[in-house]
Amino acid sequence: QVQLAESGGGLVQAGGSLRLSCVASGRIFSINAMGWYRQAPGKQRELVAEVTSGGSTNYADSVKGRFTISRDNAKNTVYLQMNSLKPEDTAVYYCNGRIQAIMTFHEYDYWGQGTQVTVSS
Repeated sequence: QVQLAESGGGLVQAGGSLRLSCVASGRIFSINAMGWYRQAPGKQRELVAEVTSGGSTNYADSVKGRFTISRDNAKNTVYLQMNSLKPEDTAVYYCNGRIQAIMTFHEYDYWGQGTQVTVSS
């Protein structure tokens, strides 16, 4: 089994910062891309940022210049540094990992349980 566990969400005022962390654990053979998605009430889940195993990154236009994604391959961990937060960033943030588990032959998308980020105006 493979598990993803997020931490770091919370309540912050507009203009503030938060750092999310996500650790992948379990029977992991390899990890390809890791990323963060978010889902606000009444909206679809959307990509926030992702980073490949080689370090290439991709961001949603709405967070470019404010959020930074990074990963520590040795720790199977991905981070999301969120600065200049806005009320519209309020959502449940989900960690995603494209992972090949031990004794399998394909990569699958695994998800964390989600962490709430609330930005007050």
